[in-house]
Amino acid sequence: MLRVAISTDYPGHPDVLKNVAFDMAPGEILGLVGQSGSGKSTLALAILRLLQYRGGTVRGRIEFEGRDLASIPEKLARTYSGRQIAFVPQSPATSLNPALRLRSLISEAWRAHNPRPISQDAMLHLLQQVSLPAQPDFLALRSGQLSIGQGQRLLIALALLHHPRLIIADEPTSALDLITQQEILRLFREISATSGTAILFISHDLMSVAQICDRVAILYQGELVEIGATSQMFERPRHPYSQRLIGAIPRLEFDRSALTHA
Repeated sequence: MLRVAISTDYPGHPDVLKNVAFDMAPGEILGLVGQSGSGKSTLALAILRLLQYRGGTVRGRIEFEGRDLASIPEKLARTYSGRQIAFVPQSPATSLNPALRLRSLISEAWRAHNPRPISQDAMLHLLQQVSLPAQPDFLALRSGQLSIGQGQRLLIALALLHHPRLIIADEPTSALDLITQQEILRLFREISATSGTAILFISHDLMSVAQICDRVAILYQGELVEIGATSQMFERPRHPYSQRLIGAIPRLEFDRSALTHA
């Protein structure tokens, strides 16, 4: 479904990512972890075909559904970004216009890839998918009136709008309290299980990664130093950096079934 084999450069900073290679299967949740500056955001921007807007360049291939996203024309790339590949940012406060009503936010996101207007019934169904109130009165609220947890659910709803094959989630739980964080993690698991959508889950929160991810990839100084099943990565990491990273947290005891049965 997704196969990445790239290096990236910024002006004056070559090899920000160095020969990073991995693949993802439909419905898989892959955790991407590493210290700040390791290249996680650069990798996300490269897959989304947005790195050039930060002055970066990509060398290599990003194969998605059999097509190399790194080499296709810009106009064609825009048909993938936001539609087949969706993005969930870190914070509703910096990603949503607080003055816009939810109805307008959903309509604008829909019109980016569809000429016909979206119906109210479709909007309400979208809200229901992410456990937001599926009521016309709720659509009339401004995004600035939502709680942080509701705002994060709305960001996920906007990502789901076009039924993507891949979601890139960049620190989607970092601003949430523990209870809301667990609700969002459970939601991601449900999305993956029911729709077959793959999720690249970028996070500093190793507890969340342990709970939600099928596999974990560790970036260190622009290199993918280790990738493997979640249980193996947390119990038997091989690379010295992975060992330091996992060793810096208490031993994790997690039950992924709690995300689906709680």
